[in-house]
Amino acid sequence: MSELFGDDFITLEDDDGNEVVLELVDTMDYNNQTYNCFVPADMDENDPEYGMIILRVVTDENGEELFESVDDEAELNDVYEHFMVLLFDDEENGETDKE
Repeated sequence: MSELFGDDFITLEDDDGNEVVLELVDTMDYNNQTYNCFVPADMDENDPEYGMIILRVVTDENGEELFESVDDEAELNDVYEHFMVLLFDDEENGETDKE
């Protein structure tokens, strides 16, 4: 399904077996790891379940990149804070460039 949407969208299966379409917001290298920040593409922004989804990029034994959840709460909070700075700075710079 990601081919249908392009490179900025992926389809994953949640724990209940439901397909979830995610839109890539940004990618960040931090502490020798690569993280991707996504938002649900098929969910209304006002839905209480709507929010950022951070996944770590790992390489399997065949050299393919896979996504894995960040289960360590401290790591997740740290990466979230760095994404917020990255995204906020990008937004600030974009507004400054428009003026």
